[in-house]
Amino acid sequence: MLNSRKKPMAIKLPEHDRERLSRLGELKKRTPHWLAVEAISQYIEREEAAETFRQESLAAWEAYCTTGVAASHEQVMAWLDSWGSEQEQEAPPCS
Repeated sequence: MLNSRKKPMAIKLPEHDRERLSRLGELKKRTPHWLAVEAISQYIEREEAAETFRQESLAAWEAYCTTGVAASHEQVMAWLDSWGSEQEQEAPPCS
């Protein structure tokens, strides 16, 4: 964790999930608390990345709607087809 300042936070879990967490903790030799903190941290990281992608996609769509500037399907497909080859191309310019 990057932030060393920690504050307690209570969460309510169904008994079934608490039992699953305890069993998993035993198998992994970790406490249920450690597993919960790790799960929440990974969830936040994943959701932040998804939200960043969503915001960038919306901004790109708005830019396209405003300017009409884009690469053609054919240009993009040719570029993608070149990936991993010795003749890998640069990304096509938007026009």
